[in-house]
Amino acid sequence: MPLTISQTEPMIQAAKAKALELGANVSIAVVDGRGDLLAMLRLDNARWYTADVCRGKAFASATWGRPSEDLQERADHPVFRSVSMMQGGRIIPAKGALPISQDGQVVGAIGVSGGAPEQDVEIAQAGLDTLS
Repeated sequence: MPLTISQTEPMIQAAKAKALELGANVSIAVVDGRGDLLAMLRLDNARWYTADVCRGKAFASATWGRPSEDLQERADHPVFRSVSMMQGGRIIPAKGALPISQDGQVVGAIGVSGGAPEQDVEIAQAGLDTLS
């Protein structure tokens, strides 16, 4: 079953609440299993580029079905570079995104950018926890 807007809204709100608690000015994106954007939020004072970066992290996580930080060491692999080039460099293998699975299948990912890498993961996890 695909990820729905009714699922993404609580994810974004929980991630936003965690970001505010941590004092992190971030952007948060939720993408579907293909990496297409479903929902995004850029908090006040988050830098302009964080919106593209959080989406790119989520895109990477959804595409490979792994946390985006796990992809950092693969970034120079020819297959990874080829897929990234096919997508115009929009796939970002950096810490801050987690895959979303339902019934054993990856149906999307949530990505965060703007905080310290550990904060980005903590904020993404808060969003992901709404699906439990």
